[in-house]
Amino acid sequence: MNNATWLGVGIILVLSFTADSAPCQEMPVLPVGEERSQAVRPVPPPPSLEIIPPLATEIPTPYARWDRGPTKDPNYFPIAVWLQAPKNAKRYQAAGINLYIGLWKGPTEQQLAELKKAGMPVICDQNELALKRLDDEIIVGWMHGDEPDNAQSLGPGKGYGPPVEPEMVVESYERMKAADPSRPIWLNLGQGVAWDAWHGRGVRTNHPEDYPAYAKGCDVVSFDIYPATHRHESVRGNLWYVAQGVSRLRKWTGDAKIVWNCIECTRISNPSSKPTPHQVRAEVWMSIIHGSRGLIYFVHQFEPEFIEAGLLADLEIVEAVTAFNRQIHSLAAVINSPTVPGAATVISSSPNTPVHVMVKRHQGATYLFAVAMHQQETESTVRLHGLSGHTEAEVLGEGRTVAIREGQITDRFQGYGVHLYKIAAL
Repeated sequence: MNNATWLGVGIILVLSFTADSAPCQEMPVLPVGEERSQAVRPVPPPPSLEIIPPLATEIPTPYARWDRGPTKDPNYFPIAVWLQAPKNAKRYQAAGINLYIGLWKGPTEQQLAELKKAGMPVICDQNELALKRLDDEIIVGWMHGDEPDNAQSLGPGKGYGPPVEPEMVVESYERMKAADPSRPIWLNLGQGVAWDAWHGRGVRTNHPEDYPAYAKGCDVVSFDIYPATHRHESVRGNLWYVAQGVSRLRKWTGDAKIVWNCIECTRISNPSSKPTPHQVRAEVWMSIIHGSRGLIYFVHQFEPEFIEAGLLADLEIVEAVTAFNRQIHSLAAVINSPTVPGAATVISSSPNTPVHVMVKRHQGATYLFAVAMHQQETESTVRLHGLSGHTEAEVLGEGRTVAIREGQITDRFQGYGVHLYKIAAL
């Protein structure tokens, strides 16, 4: 395996990299001649995008089945960065990152030594060196090549062929698992998971039926789509595509696979726009509320200049992401606890802005995580079933409380707003 980026038909990728690290993810550029819209109005999420209940038994320690996997601690929630230089591991740890995924042209002895010194676990290629290091606890998982579901380059100037066949991904999975069954195997898929019209799939564009077969070739499956900085008007500004991808992977796998997803936090290839802290937080909590069990920040910037550690170079965003990550880690045991299906119903004052919620119960307290799924402001009334009388909920991280009357919470949401409520044991 290598860290190759699979490119779609008719797209352009500008690659630039340092000697010790390089990007492995493309931001599609519109085909030559296609006009960019100057003003794009985000659209509401489709009615089909709903919160789906657990499709299998939820396990607070999903990685406990592997002897050398990430951890058996129920307080662990994986928050990773993609293909970053080990020299920055300590800085990422300070920002709440607890996992590296991918090592440029690695793993090498030096890369693993640096990560070990920093105490940063890694999911990496199962190369010859790695197979000699099966007892090395810094390696907590194996990875496929990136985005096999996209059209594959035939070489410089030769165009693109079809995606990798799902059967080949499954065969690779079986080989890696046979070589080392003690660690999970991770597969990242492209934006076709969330957006059927993604032209980067070439001849398999508009064929979402491929994805259940791809997901058979892994233990942990993730995908990437970056709507805040996306160049296509069908996606740009529609942050709900992130939630749609998570929900689809859960449905396609019947919750038999662990689902993670990627989060944007830089300009990537859009020099005129970058995600705001508000947008990043919305994507993070949309992901969790829809059932993601892990997050992967895509931190490279390609334009207007290449910055490998783009997140670390942006003080505003890195401070915000650090705060988001700390809050997630503080709630990890809650997030990992079983979701309470059918525990709440929601009415939104704006028909364009549904509010999606997740309910958890942990150590006697009830937690309600809520996110507005569109850019329009709304007022939401959440009815928590089985709760009567008058009490109040703490709104975590906001320094305020809201009243609960006969089991109902009414609150205002900015467009793509997030509120996290804790109701103490009564």
